[in-house]
Amino acid sequence: MIGSSRQSGPSVAWLLSMAWRDSRRNRSRLFLFISSIILGIAALVSVQSLSDSLRSEIERQAAELVGADIVISGNKPLNENIGKLADSLGDRRAAQKSFPSMALFLRSGGARLVQVRALEGDFPFYGQLKTIPASAGRSFRNQQEILVDKGLLLQFDGKVGDSVQLGMTVFRIAGMLESAPGQTGLTSAVAPVIFMPMRYLPGTGLEQFGSRINHSRFIKFDRKTDITSLTERIEDRIEEAGYELTTIERQQEQTSRSFRDVGRFLSLIGFVALLLGCIGVASAIHVYIREKIGTIAILRCLGATSRQAFLIYLFQILAFGGLGSLAGSVLGSALQFYLPVLLKDILPVSVEARISWQAIGSGLGLGLIISILFALAPLLSIRRISPLNTLRMEFQADKGDRLTSLLVYLLMLAFIWGFSWLQIRQVLPSLYFTLAIVVAFLVLAGFARLLMWAVKKFFPGGWPYVWRQGLANLYRPQNQTLVLLMSIGLGTALFCTVLFIQTILLDRVKVSTSGAQPNIVVFDIQETQRDSIVAISKREGLDVSGTVPIVTMRLKSVNRINIDSLRRDSSLPMRPWLFNREYRVTYRDTLVSSERIRKGTWTGVWKDKSQPPGISVEEGLAKRNGIRIGDTLTFDVQGTPMATIVGSLRQVEWNRIQTNFLVLFPAGVLEKAPKFHVLVSRVESPEHSARYQQAVVKAFPNVSIIDLGLVLDVVSALLDKIGFVIRFMALYCMATGIVVLIASVLISKYQRIRESVLLRTIGASRRQILAITAIEYLMLGALAALTGILLAMGGSWILAEQVFDTTFRPDWLPVLGVFAGVCLLTVGIGMTNSRQVVNRPPLEVLRDAS
Repeated sequence: MIGSSRQSGPSVAWLLSMAWRDSRRNRSRLFLFISSIILGIAALVSVQSLSDSLRSEIERQAAELVGADIVISGNKPLNENIGKLADSLGDRRAAQKSFPSMALFLRSGGARLVQVRALEGDFPFYGQLKTIPASAGRSFRNQQEILVDKGLLLQFDGKVGDSVQLGMTVFRIAGMLESAPGQTGLTSAVAPVIFMPMRYLPGTGLEQFGSRINHSRFIKFDRKTDITSLTERIEDRIEEAGYELTTIERQQEQTSRSFRDVGRFLSLIGFVALLLGCIGVASAIHVYIREKIGTIAILRCLGATSRQAFLIYLFQILAFGGLGSLAGSVLGSALQFYLPVLLKDILPVSVEARISWQAIGSGLGLGLIISILFALAPLLSIRRISPLNTLRMEFQADKGDRLTSLLVYLLMLAFIWGFSWLQIRQVLPSLYFTLAIVVAFLVLAGFARLLMWAVKKFFPGGWPYVWRQGLANLYRPQNQTLVLLMSIGLGTALFCTVLFIQTILLDRVKVSTSGAQPNIVVFDIQETQRDSIVAISKREGLDVSGTVPIVTMRLKSVNRINIDSLRRDSSLPMRPWLFNREYRVTYRDTLVSSERIRKGTWTGVWKDKSQPPGISVEEGLAKRNGIRIGDTLTFDVQGTPMATIVGSLRQVEWNRIQTNFLVLFPAGVLEKAPKFHVLVSRVESPEHSARYQQAVVKAFPNVSIIDLGLVLDVVSALLDKIGFVIRFMALYCMATGIVVLIASVLISKYQRIRESVLLRTIGASRRQILAITAIEYLMLGALAALTGILLAMGGSWILAEQVFDTTFRPDWLPVLGVFAGVCLLTVGIGMTNSRQVVNRPPLEVLRDAS
């Protein structure tokens, strides 16, 4: 007998040999079982490889992102103390003034809001301004010339040598700008960049009161310097003065953090695909072990212990799990060369994809863990197979097995939570993700069980024969209803959720610019220009009721708490940015339609001059900083201190195209303060918008105009790109579900052959058997798709109401397309893989029986 020569039993080599021999007739099926995890591993490896490549490129190109060793910047000129400090640092220095302005292309007459960067010095010190021709990046600094963003030139059919008016000055285009430090395809689309020499800026007339100019000082050290220690010494002085300090190290950390979050999000989507594959693994191994009961019982009769039988099949799963993980890692490494192409417009650096051995190693290890963990529950049933099973195939589970199975399921949950925690690095969000996955699986599994029970109990017995047989297949022994509804349903749910969220975001933007709502904003209007611009607007056919005055100020203190108090006491509820930012406020005696008082009382006119004026603060700002009704807020209004009392908190609909403000003053307070104006109106077409912009810019070059129709196009294009990337990852889930579907069909091939032979023996035609198969898979596909869509609608409705604060209105046409596609795909795969079932002759049953 096996193991009789040694008391310790057969060696590991013998167990491996038995696993190899037993797998010879089943290798294709075993590989198909584990192939369910290939796409999930591929998704994770591709995303992690991209993240590794991106992190490496950010580290390598971090200096080029900043362009200097240290940058001191703020929305006001450097004061005397900070200016002297900046001049004392480094060996080379440069300066930049950045602000939005209108650019008028004289040859075509086109006008567009751009981001002007006026340079002084040899910035950038790292990297370069990549231009066509290449010499333009240096030559434009010495003449009245500019560099124009490539996309902007293409929009207005411009070319090198053309003339562009900025403010009151006409510049010659020296070159086409391809890239600059910190510039991405996304920022270029939203605000195209124009570089100009700073010495020509005064002649443009663009530096006026109310102009939103960001002042930057770039510092380069040629000698070896400890930048970290230096910035620690000067950081407090710079931030206290209201400026921001940026270094290469900080920029690298910030950029890496931002895109690390994107990578983690995509990894979680890939992990969902992997979990779908795990369902396929567990189901496949369950069926495989049931078919091996006879073989295992014979081994037991020959003296093998239940532990040895368990190890034989565990080694098989390890071997094929390793092959599946290797295949997934290779596929993921190949796919990651495509991901940078998808994400190129939003990546901060150019990424050269390369093989990440760390990602491949993680994929291999994760695949092996998945293979064992999710195959463990069906494998444990081997221990309950006794020699008696050679005569009787049924066996029962006992309480000990149930406890062991419960432990395995708890390990699965711990694994899901552990992986999500490694991605999110936060306990509660990881727990919520795990719970969401569990709830989704439970809903799908519960729906599948309910379906099987309902079909078995309630479907009419008087229906045609093929319908009765097709529906009966949904609850027959070794049915595929549970595994297919869970895998296909969850894949459909994820894919549709992406579609719904994209629709929600697009609808939210479109509602803001639809109907009669304003779609064009004119700002930086000086007090002396207001009446003339209103007259031009009316002459061009715009409906103008007036302008909105805007006063700039800074917050000095809240109840005697200021920026110094925050540095001394970190437990205070205020955030430092509350005091460092510049506030643009307005005054009026009534609320507008996008505002609603939530707490307190709004008094539109300041009448009691003996008391500080009562202001209204946006409730989100107040909540984040612990500001309450009755608090005293002291502002610095362009050098003049002004104490105010918080009289009310407002809810503001920020998605409405109106002049909304964080702080609202009553009438009678700020009328004599220096201010500029904003005009909001509506144009009926792009042609009307272009004509109006030309008329305003030619008369008042300092005025800037935002065409919200153009912004909507940019936002839509951005959402399309992001949505495509997420849908690309969601397709992994769909594809994994398809692999599980194929595997499930082939797993039950032998069972289907027996059923087909029996049906053929009692007189069923080939056409009837095909119809029975088609009905079964049509029901499975339709119910899986319907369940997934309902899950997606529920989750999207919650997101719309609770997160995006909008009404959920699904776009039904893509949903119907997904439903029809899933149904057709399920039926097509089921019919294709079932051809052998209907092509076996009835005599097959006699040979099998013998």
